[in-house]
Amino acid sequence: MKIPNLFNLDTKEEQKNMNMQLSQSHVIKTIELFAGVGGFRLGLENINHYTQHFNIVWSNQWEPSTKVQHASQIYEKQFGSFNHSNEDISTVKVSDIPDHDMLVGGFPCQDYSVASTLKNSHGINGKKGVLWWEIYRILQEKKEKSPKYLLLENVDRLLKSPAGQRGRDFAIILSSLNTLGYAVEWRVINASDYGMPQRRRRVFIFASKKGTLFYNNLQNNSVVKNLHTAGLFAKAFPIKKIDEKKIITKKLSDDLVDITNNFNIKSPKNNAFLETGYMIDGIYYTSKIEVNYKGKYTVLADCLEDEKNVPKEFYINHEELKKWEYHKGSKSLERVNKKTGHKYTYSEGSMGFPDCINKASRTIITGEGGASPSRFKHVIMVNGKHRRLTPIELEQLNMFPKNHTEGVTDAKRAFLMGNALVVGIVEKIGNTILAELDRKKNG
Repeated sequence: MKIPNLFNLDTKEEQKNMNMQLSQSHVIKTIELFAGVGGFRLGLENINHYTQHFNIVWSNQWEPSTKVQHASQIYEKQFGSFNHSNEDISTVKVSDIPDHDMLVGGFPCQDYSVASTLKNSHGINGKKGVLWWEIYRILQEKKEKSPKYLLLENVDRLLKSPAGQRGRDFAIILSSLNTLGYAVEWRVINASDYGMPQRRRRVFIFASKKGTLFYNNLQNNSVVKNLHTAGLFAKAFPIKKIDEKKIITKKLSDDLVDITNNFNIKSPKNNAFLETGYMIDGIYYTSKIEVNYKGKYTVLADCLEDEKNVPKEFYINHEELKKWEYHKGSKSLERVNKKTGHKYTYSEGSMGFPDCINKASRTIITGEGGASPSRFKHVIMVNGKHRRLTPIELEQLNMFPKNHTEGVTDAKRAFLMGNALVVGIVEKIGNTILAELDRKKNG
C-alpha cells in the first residue's frame, strides 16, 4: 500500500519534472533538533528524491526520561550516525553545531516564563529545562551566522497556554524572535483537512530573518494578502478569504518579564492568538480561518495492511471486546477527591466504536500501543473481526515509510508514532519554500 502523493501527481515522471523545475542552486543546509525518529527529515528528504535541496548537516535527539534512547537509535539506523548527536541539547556547545540555513524541530510545549529581560547584561534567564530557550541560545550565539529560517512544530495548545493567561507563552516566543531580527508566520493545521490520513491538529511556525525573501514579502504586502494568499502557509495550505474586520492586531512588548507578568492579564480567558497569523517588527496580526482544499483525500482504510499480514495478537476476542465497549461507552461515575474528600460525578460521552475506516483516523496518541483496553486507542473492524492498529498502520497514518520504527517493541513503536508528526505537512511546506525561492530567482 502506498500513500497517495501529496500533490496528487499521477506518475513518477510528473513528480520528477516538478522537482527538477526547482533550481538546483537552492541547497538549504538544515539542522534538526528534538528529532525523534526523523519526521522533519523525512518530509524534507522526500523533496530531495531527484535533486538535493535540503541537506541535513546536523541532528540532535535526546530523551531524558529513558535509559535506552530508542528514538535516537532508530534515527541513526535510518539516516546514519554521521553528525547526529544523542546528547542533552543543553550540554551541547553552539560552536559544535555546524552553521546552517534552516533550523527545524518539534519542541515540547512547556512554561516559557523568564526571570530577566533581553536588556539585562546577563541575557535571558528562561525557566530551567525549557527547550525553547535552547533554540534561542543557538540563534543568539550564532549571531550573524544564525539561520535564515526556522520551521517548528508544536501542539496547538501552545497558542493558548498557560490556561490562566492565554497566549503568554507564544507571545514570549514571538517577542524573543522579533528581538533577534525574525518575522514569524504560524498556522494551526489539521492534516486531514488537506487530504492526509490522520486528524492531527498542530501549530507550525515559520520564522524568516530580516532581509530574506519571506521577511520582505510580509513587509511589502497588505495584512489581508499575507494571511490569505501571500504568506508561506497561505500558499501551502489554502484558506477562504479572511474578513479584514475580524483580524486582531496588537503590538508586543520587547520586555519578556513584562510579557510574563502582564500579557493578556486583563482578559486571560480570551484567545490572543488565533489559527493563523504573522508577526513583523513587533506587531502581530491573527485571524480565524476556513480551509479551502479541493484535492484528494486519504482515509484510514487506505493505510491498512492486508489482513493476512496482521499478527494474531492484534485481534480482540469476544471477552476482551466487552471491556473495550465499556471504555468507549458513555459513563457517569461518582468519585471522591483524595485530598479533600469531596464527592463529585465524573461523566464522559460515548465514542464511535469501532473507528470508521472510511474517514481520516483520529489522532494517534503515545499510549496507542499494548493490548489493554483503552478509551483512546484505535479499534477497527475488518471482515467482521475487531482489532487494534499495527505499527506499520500507525506509521502510514503519519505518512512514514513502512517499518521505519522496526527494531523496538510494538508498544514503543506506537509511542514513537504518537510523538511524531505527519510527514506530508513538512513535505508540502518544504516544496513551497523552494517554489518561492525559485520564483524569485526566475523573476
